[in-house]
Amino acid sequence: MAKKKSTKFVTKDILRSSIIGSFQKLDPRYMVKNPVMFVVEIGFLITLVLTFFPTLFGGGAQYQLYNGIVSVILFITVLFANFAESVAEGRGKAQAASLKKTKQDTKARLILPDGSEKTISASELKKNDIVLVKAGEVIPNDGEVIEGIASVDESAITGESAPVTRESGGDFSSVTGGTTVVSDWLKIRIVAEPGHSFLDKMISLVEGASRQKTPNEIALNTLLIVLTLIFLIVVVTLYPFAAYLGVEIPISWAIALMVCLIPTTIGGLLSAIGIAGMDRVTRFNVIAMSGKAVEACGDVDTMILDKTGTITYGNRLAAEFYPVSGVEKEELVDYSVMSSLMDQTPEGKSTVELGRQMGCALDDRVAQQMTFVEFTAQTKMSGADLKDGTVVRKGASEAIRTFVREKGGAIPPDLEEIVTNVSNLGGTPLTVCVDNRILGVIYLKDTVKPGLVERFARLREIGIKTIMCTGDNPLTAATIAREAGVDGFIAECKPEDKIEAIKKEQAEGKLVAMTGDGTNDAPALAQADVGLAMNSGTQAAKEAANMVDLDSDPTKILEVVEIGKQLLITRGSLTTFSVANDIAKYFAIIPAMFTMVLPQMQILNIMHLATPASAILSALIFNAIIIPGLIPIAMKGVAYKPMKAEKLLLRNMGIYGLGGVIVPFVGIKLIDLAVAPLLALAGM
Repeated sequence: MAKKKSTKFVTKDILRSSIIGSFQKLDPRYMVKNPVMFVVEIGFLITLVLTFFPTLFGGGAQYQLYNGIVSVILFITVLFANFAESVAEGRGKAQAASLKKTKQDTKARLILPDGSEKTISASELKKNDIVLVKAGEVIPNDGEVIEGIASVDESAITGESAPVTRESGGDFSSVTGGTTVVSDWLKIRIVAEPGHSFLDKMISLVEGASRQKTPNEIALNTLLIVLTLIFLIVVVTLYPFAAYLGVEIPISWAIALMVCLIPTTIGGLLSAIGIAGMDRVTRFNVIAMSGKAVEACGDVDTMILDKTGTITYGNRLAAEFYPVSGVEKEELVDYSVMSSLMDQTPEGKSTVELGRQMGCALDDRVAQQMTFVEFTAQTKMSGADLKDGTVVRKGASEAIRTFVREKGGAIPPDLEEIVTNVSNLGGTPLTVCVDNRILGVIYLKDTVKPGLVERFARLREIGIKTIMCTGDNPLTAATIAREAGVDGFIAECKPEDKIEAIKKEQAEGKLVAMTGDGTNDAPALAQADVGLAMNSGTQAAKEAANMVDLDSDPTKILEVVEIGKQLLITRGSLTTFSVANDIAKYFAIIPAMFTMVLPQMQILNIMHLATPASAILSALIFNAIIIPGLIPIAMKGVAYKPMKAEKLLLRNMGIYGLGGVIVPFVGIKLIDLAVAPLLALAGM
C-alpha cells in the first residue's frame, strides 16, 4: 500500500497566502470567470455606493445604515468564496514549492560526438543530447539510460528513501531530472527540452496554473449561470409589480433577495472542489495530467490490471517438488538445486533455498565443476552441463519433453497430470530432466497480494468490473483470477489483446482504467480513459498515460479510482446541500418580501421571522457564513463508502438533502433572534 502524504487541512503559511489571495481575486477581471460570485460582487458595489448615496436611485435616506450592513455581508460572502478557492490552490502551491527545491540549475557532463566531455549548465541541454552522470551527481533532465547500471535516489520526487536501480534497456531505463545517482554511473539520452521536463510539468500541474474545468464542472457551471439569470429576471420584474401596487422595495433588499436566491453556496465552492480533487490525488503521490483525468476515475466502469506486480508479487518462487513415478524426491531435489546453483533469477535462488531446507547438501563448490546454461526464449530451458558429460535441464514442460525425445528418452505417463495439477493451483510448472530422463516438476508459486480480494469486492459493490491480463496459460490464469477475486481474465495476453479488450469495453459505453510501465503498454494506456503509468517505467508509457504514479505501485489504480469517486460524490453532495439550502432561504425571504405587497403571504412565514428587514438580513448572513463552514468538506472530500448508486443517492439525499433543508431553517431562525432586536434599536 502506498503511503499518503500529510493531510493536514491548512498550515499558517497556507492560511496567510489564502487571505491575501482572497483580496487579490476581487479583481473583476478574475471574478467574471465565476459568474455567480461576480453577480454578488456587482451587488456589493451597488450597495456600497448606496451606503454613501442612499437617494442616488430614488431610495429613502432611512435605508443608509441597512445598505451598509448588506454591503458588508456581500463583501464577506465574496471573500469567503475566494478564500475557499485560495485554500485549495494554496495546498497545491505548497507542494509545488517543495518540488521546486529539487529543480536546480545543475551542471551536466555533455558527451560530444568525438567522445570527449564538456561541462555545461543543465538549462543548455537539448533533446537527444548524451550526458554522463556519476555517483553523487544530480540527473540534469529527463532521459533514457543508454549505457550503465546504477542506484538512483528518487526521494526528492517520490518521497521514498530507498534507492531504485536504473539500467539500459527494458522497462527501468527511464530517469527523471532532479533525482540523484548514488552509485556507479549512467550514460543518459535527454528526452525533454529545457522547461518541459516531467518535474516542470509536475510543478505546473500541482500549482493549478493550467487546470481546466472538467466536462461535468462546465455543465454544472452552465446550470448555475442559467439559474442566476432566471432569478435576476425574477427580481427585476418585482419592481414594476411593486410600483403598480404602490409598495416601495429598497434596492438593497432586492439585491439581498437575488443573492439568496441564486446558488451562491455551490458557486463559491465549485472551483475549490475541483482543485482539491487534484490535490488529493497528488498527495497520494500520483500526478494527474488534468482535472478531467481525476474526474474520469470517478466514472470508471472497467479496470484492466496486469497480473504480475499488480495482483501478484511477480517473483515466482519454488514452493514444492513433485517427482514422477519411479523417482525418489531426494534425487529430484538434488538435480533441481544443481540446475539452479548459478541461476541468479528469483526462481533459481528460491529453488536452491527450498532444496537446502529439504536437506540437499550441494553447495557452491559443485558449481565449479559444471558449466551454467542460461535460459533463452528459443530453448525455454536453463540448467548445467557437468564435466562428466551429464546434462541437467529445467524449463517449460513442452520444451523438456522435446529435449528428452530428441535424446531418445520416454515421457513418464504421470507427467501431464502433475503439470496440470500445478497449473490448476495457479503455479508455474518447471520440468526437470537429467540427460534423457525426466525426474519431475518444480512448483513455482506466484502469490496474490494480501487484501486484494476485499478491495476487488469493494469495486464490485460500486459496479466496477475487474479484468486481469496475464501471459500465463488459461489454467494458471483461471486459478489466479479465482484466488484474487477478479471478474474476468485474458490468458496468454499480448499487448494488442489489451487494446482490443479496452476497445470492446468502450464500445459498450464503458469507461476503462488500466496501469502499465513498458513501451509495449503505451498504446493501451493511450486508449484507456484513465491510464496510470509507473514513474519507474519508460518515457513512452508516461507520455501516453494521463496519470503518473511516483511510487510505481501498480495497485494504486484502485485508490485513484476511489479518489475520483470521492470527487464526484463531494461535488454532488455539496450541490445537493446548496439546492436544499436555497429551499429554506426561499421560505425565509420570499414571504418577507411579498408580505409588503400581499399581506396574505404572511401565512408562508412558517419560520415566524420578526420583520421583513430582519428576515432578509438573517438569510443573507447565513448565506455568507455557510460557505466557510463547508470549506473543510470541499477540501477533504465527502467520506467515501463503496455502495450501489441507488443506495448512495438515498444516503446523500438523506444527509445533504434533508440536512441542507434543516440546517438553514435552524440557522436563519437563530440569526433572526439576534438580528431583530438590533434592527429595532436602530429603527429599521
